[in-house]
Amino acid sequence: MFYVKTLEHEIVLEPIHFGPKLKATLVRLLKEEVEGLALATYGFVVNVIAVPEDQIRFGIIEYDTGDVVCYVKYTALLLRPFINEVLDATVSQCNQLGFFAFVGPLRIFVSKHSMPEDMMNGFDGERDAWVSDDKEVIICAGCGVRLKIKGKTVEQGNITAIGTIKDNYLGLIDDGSGDAGDEMM
Repeated sequence: MFYVKTLEHEIVLEPIHFGPKLKATLVRLLKEEVEGLALATYGFVVNVIAVPEDQIRFGIIEYDTGDVVCYVKYTALLLRPFINEVLDATVSQCNQLGFFAFVGPLRIFVSKHSMPEDMMNGFDGERDAWVSDDKEVIICAGCGVRLKIKGKTVEQGNITAIGTIKDNYLGLIDDGSGDAGDEMM
């Protein structure tokens, strides 16, 4: 789920950056350090939305280097996956064991055991795709799927998840051809 939260981050600023564009430099360094980072309790930092000037505090000067430690409060857009949350994802890779899909920076693996019964043995190695027994559903790289998150792990600044498409209303939602919107008209 996406949400907005105010967070704080510590930035070490070298003396070369002191000058008239100090705030712009702080914002640039903050974005470089935190965007795309996975925080264990909050999820992925997708984007830094705002850095109010009154929320920048300059701390101590390091004696050896002359660097200044700054504490910056910022508002960020976060992506945090929850167990049993239903998401729309884009398939990136298929193999004999299942497929990988992405929701923004979140990588989700769906095992063949977490697919409907008619797809469990339907891996087509020539097309690198999962095909249902009636050949109606073909899940391949680039297509969109609706899945449910069954588990997640947080390790070394990265969050990964395990999903399923075995429940009602889950599975293929877009075959990747770009014609999905034409059926509605």
